[in-house]
Amino acid sequence: MMEGRRRMDAALLVLFLGHLATALEVPLDLLKGLPQPPTITHQSPKDYIIDPRENIVIHCEAKGKPHPSFSWTRDGTHFDIDEDPNVNMRPHSGTLEVDISRERVDQYEGVYQCTARNKHGTAVSNNIVVRQSRSPLWSKERIKPIIVQEGVSLVLECRPPAGLPPPIIFWMDNNFQKLPQNRRVSQSLNGDLYFSNVHREDSRDDYICYARFPHTQTIQQKQPITVRVLNLDAINDTMAAFYNDTDLFSEAPVDERKPTFLIPSGPSSSKMVLRGQVLEIECIAEGLPTPDISWSKVSGDLPARRTFFLNYNKTLRIINVSESDAGDYRCMAKNQIDSVHHTIHVTVKAAPYWIGGAPRNLVLAPGENGVLTCRASGTPKPSIRWFMNGILIENSPGDLSRKVEDDTIIFTDVQIGSSAVYQCNISNDYGYLLSNAFINVLSEPPRVLTVANKVYQVIKNHQALMDCSSFGSPIPKITWFKDSRSSTLDGDPFILHDNGTLEIRVAQTQNSGKYTCVARNILGIYENHVYLEVKEPTRILKQPEYKVVQRGRSVVFECKVKHDTTLIPTMTWLKDDGELPDDERLIVDSDSLTITDVTENDAGVYTCIMNTTLDQDSASAELTVVERPDPPTDLELTDQKKRSVQLTWIPGDEHNSPIQKFLIKYQDSLHHRGHWHNLTEVPGTKTTAHLKLSPYVHYTFRVLALNEVGLSEPSSPSRMYKTDPAAPDENPTGVQGFGTDHNNLVISWKPLSGLQSNGPGLHYKVMWRQQRPGSDWTQVTVANNSKFVVSGTPTFVPYELKVQAINDHGHGPEPATSLGYSGEDLPQTAPENVQAVVINSTLAEVHWDPVSPHSVRGHLRGYKVSYWRKHSDHKHNHETLIFSGNHTHGMLPGLHPFSLYYFHVQVFNGKGDGPPSPTQHFRTPEGVPGPPTSLVVTNTNLDSLTLEWSPPHEHNGHITGYTLRFQPVNNSNELGTTEELALAANETSVTLPNLKYSTRYKFYLNAKTIAGPGPAITQEAVTIVEEGNLQTSHPIARSPPRHPTHKVGPVSPFANLSSSVGEDGALISWEYWGPEKNVYVEYIVDNSESEEWQKELVNGSQNVKLKDLKVGLSYRVRVVANGHHDQPLHFSKELLVTVPAVASRQVDIATQGWFIGLMCAIALLILILLIICFIQRNKGGKYPVKEKEDAHTDPEFQPMKDDDCTFVEYSDNEDHKPLKGSRTPSNGTVKRDDSDDSLVDYGEGGDGQFNEDGSFIGQYSGKSASRDTAEGHESSEAPSPINAMNSLNSFV
Repeated sequence: MMEGRRRMDAALLVLFLGHLATALEVPLDLLKGLPQPPTITHQSPKDYIIDPRENIVIHCEAKGKPHPSFSWTRDGTHFDIDEDPNVNMRPHSGTLEVDISRERVDQYEGVYQCTARNKHGTAVSNNIVVRQSRSPLWSKERIKPIIVQEGVSLVLECRPPAGLPPPIIFWMDNNFQKLPQNRRVSQSLNGDLYFSNVHREDSRDDYICYARFPHTQTIQQKQPITVRVLNLDAINDTMAAFYNDTDLFSEAPVDERKPTFLIPSGPSSSKMVLRGQVLEIECIAEGLPTPDISWSKVSGDLPARRTFFLNYNKTLRIINVSESDAGDYRCMAKNQIDSVHHTIHVTVKAAPYWIGGAPRNLVLAPGENGVLTCRASGTPKPSIRWFMNGILIENSPGDLSRKVEDDTIIFTDVQIGSSAVYQCNISNDYGYLLSNAFINVLSEPPRVLTVANKVYQVIKNHQALMDCSSFGSPIPKITWFKDSRSSTLDGDPFILHDNGTLEIRVAQTQNSGKYTCVARNILGIYENHVYLEVKEPTRILKQPEYKVVQRGRSVVFECKVKHDTTLIPTMTWLKDDGELPDDERLIVDSDSLTITDVTENDAGVYTCIMNTTLDQDSASAELTVVERPDPPTDLELTDQKKRSVQLTWIPGDEHNSPIQKFLIKYQDSLHHRGHWHNLTEVPGTKTTAHLKLSPYVHYTFRVLALNEVGLSEPSSPSRMYKTDPAAPDENPTGVQGFGTDHNNLVISWKPLSGLQSNGPGLHYKVMWRQQRPGSDWTQVTVANNSKFVVSGTPTFVPYELKVQAINDHGHGPEPATSLGYSGEDLPQTAPENVQAVVINSTLAEVHWDPVSPHSVRGHLRGYKVSYWRKHSDHKHNHETLIFSGNHTHGMLPGLHPFSLYYFHVQVFNGKGDGPPSPTQHFRTPEGVPGPPTSLVVTNTNLDSLTLEWSPPHEHNGHITGYTLRFQPVNNSNELGTTEELALAANETSVTLPNLKYSTRYKFYLNAKTIAGPGPAITQEAVTIVEEGNLQTSHPIARSPPRHPTHKVGPVSPFANLSSSVGEDGALISWEYWGPEKNVYVEYIVDNSESEEWQKELVNGSQNVKLKDLKVGLSYRVRVVANGHHDQPLHFSKELLVTVPAVASRQVDIATQGWFIGLMCAIALLILILLIICFIQRNKGGKYPVKEKEDAHTDPEFQPMKDDDCTFVEYSDNEDHKPLKGSRTPSNGTVKRDDSDDSLVDYGEGGDGQFNEDGSFIGQYSGKSASRDTAEGHESSEAPSPINAMNSLNSFV
């Protein structure tokens, strides 16, 4: 039965754990009327160390409804605050304030605990141990000087007084400077100073240990320690005076030794550390040389992210220690002699710590179930005790709804009176945990605490969180809806958290809208609306780029940004993560930063930050300011020798652009004062140069630095350095011998420069002899010159030559021997056995025998072949080919076929040409002819045309016939099938029948000889019918000679070009049958000095109106079509268009054809009516016209009745009434078409108006002679049809 009950309890526990996850605390700040047991909100730390100079404040704050009252215990007994005048409790708080001005602080040391209670329960604080901080003084002691032998180990103890909390130790000297530490000298964790081996420089009188007590911010100082490090002899000499000349140390000098550990001692040690704290273990070893320390874990690896090596690897630190860090750690000390190990066994203990967190408050409705869990761990395993309202739960009143199961309290069917505060206390040897958790039994309908209609704004692709903080008992269930509330939001992409928050991991634009949060429990339902706006992210589209700019120039950093239009952006620029300097040179625009007149202080990292209320984006770029380097300084000459010196200098500022090289220049004050010459250059990483010098020079040096920007200014000159004169080191170069005449020899050389002379008195010894056995040297001394002429030499004889430099200090080195020749003379003989071999119609080869070398009388340069064509039309038709060197044949290219050539050969040397050989001749065979001279298209008809041509200019043989090929060309310039026609040699024209109508043809005509066909001449033409005849224009193509192909101008594809000048421009019309799509009209003022034609595009039509013509001027107009790729432009004939000086504003209606026809029809109708009336009158009928005329003197026309052909009575309001079917403008005028003539043109300059009696003012006459130039210059008022009828009536 007990086992079954335990299983049931376990099941209930699992069931109630789900409710615990959603338990809520009463929000007292929002729901002020709800009851709540006390909760501790703030308390002092468990170990509370106070400053004895300040008043004591022990914190204890709590909340609850009603507000709790407070009480305290001290050392386990009630602390009556009212009885101690120095203790005060803050109003509405449990915080104690102790005034220590009248009492000692240690009177208030002890263990304090605060209790907060109201009618719903009691909460207690931790045990607060209050202790005052202590910083005791160092005991006064006299520390004797320490004298040690060099190389031994040494430990300087600190041993500070015990304080609370422990002090921080450090070593300094009398000047408050930290003593240097290194691998050899270091401070241990306990504060002692360890020397692995001492050096002589370790001797000093001020090794001082300081202890800083952090709580009181005081520093205590130990008495200085004096250390003297001496070698063995010095120690004996020093101590002999005190010990009767007896050596203090008699052992041998300290030598190298293996390591041993100073701390810790022995082969192993142990260390205990608490979980979550910091483990620090150390190994310090002595030895000579100084040993190195390394660490390892025997049973595993060191935790990489939590392990640190300090104090020159002597200290191993592991932070946030866990149970896995327990084990054996080995440190090894090693030097050149040996190594030693030490093992430290580390044990990890643990004060109690929560598993899954402290117990949480429970808010339950009557009849609900719940669980309080107090789950913790520790090493050793901690014990758990439960309290209710501060009293052990075993001693508390019983409650049937409550059951304690070790670390869990299970509540079943709670009621209103079950509210209480439970304390869980978990403890072991290393600490304790105390937690308060209440159970509050309430019955409340749901309420949503989140502000209504709240607007959430998020950036697209970011997380969106919409709160629905609620309260109710039982705990409300939260559901979310969007917009139409068609379904709950509980699936992807929505995540509903336990606290009611709705999350969208990656918000998108379509997620924007209205959201409804609904909280419900058994007592009611509550709704709240919020809104989500998803904004476009802020992005920097164009980031600022790294800039390198020269000082004094300007630089622009661009920062173009895209952001959501509903957000207000703010652009901020930073320099080196700080604000921009307040400088007018820095100009900030909406998307850029400009810096003018850049200085070196402007260098740095510039960052543009675009902020909105929701996000930001930033980008950075560096500005590097460069400039030419500063000139080097402090030039110094060292290592001075006769032929060299070392130059050193200090580089100037390179201004952020590394120096690439240094240029060293010199000035020779002796020979070229004021002129600086390049001497050498060295890499930019060097600041010295070894300079090789020449004798007899007064040197001054200067140095320039070069970087990417440019050269620096020259440095200040060095001091002058003079080299001593010496004999020449070299002789002149370029020694050569040649003759300017047949009996002389000119010896020339390149003289030495002043720098090469090495001393004063420079002159030359010139030596020569014939190159034959037994010849003697002839020599002469010349001044500082560059040549010497030897006269009376035989013609073209080889000579050996030498030139030696000499100055006042000696001769130059032995000169080298050069070879030269005396003067040349013209060759004496001509080549023999000259003959030619014809290879083809344009190439022949000439052969000859070489002349004897002796007859050349000079350097053989080659042979010249001169040839010419017989009967050539050119006066200077001789051509000469040169064959350099000792040739015996040569090719003659480019000859004319079917021609007779003459030629001769002659040798030539440096002096000139020899005599020519006897003239020979050869004949070239027939070749292919040239193209026909011309090709003309004539008699172009519907389906035929005639071609006429002229024979080739270059026959190149006997013409045997012609070949004619032709093919059609379509509108896309594609060629059709080729047809071929053979023609006789005596024919010069041919007619091609049966061609296609309106088709472009391309013709190819070439002539033939027995050698084959020659190049063709081409022509194009179109078969078409022209108005009035069947011919096109006849362009003629003339082919210049010796060109492979020839083309002629095409037949014009234009016809019927005409013009019509109107008020709004000149209308140009034409007909066009060509294939080209690009057609346009060109026009130019007649007799204009300019040759620039104006262009008006046509756009596929066959007419265009030119609107920009000026009145009173005549224009030449033509239509142009672009030909295809191998054809020129097609032009129409030119048309002369004249624009009248005054444009006609009105059109004379009397010149309109429809009006003239109408008048004739009316006249005919009236005539018929008169005849009928006359017949009626003769038959005795009434004719009232006479009476009406007598009654009215107005001669105006009166209309007739339609029924009886009688005239109606005259009426003013009937006057000028228009005839039926006539259209009269309101102004009484009718505009004429531009193409119609006007009756005014046939008058004598009258207006063409009607008089009141209907008669014409003007009379017909011949057409005006000036009509072509003055048409439309004058305007006339057009008569109405009524006036015209009146006029006709007068004629009748």
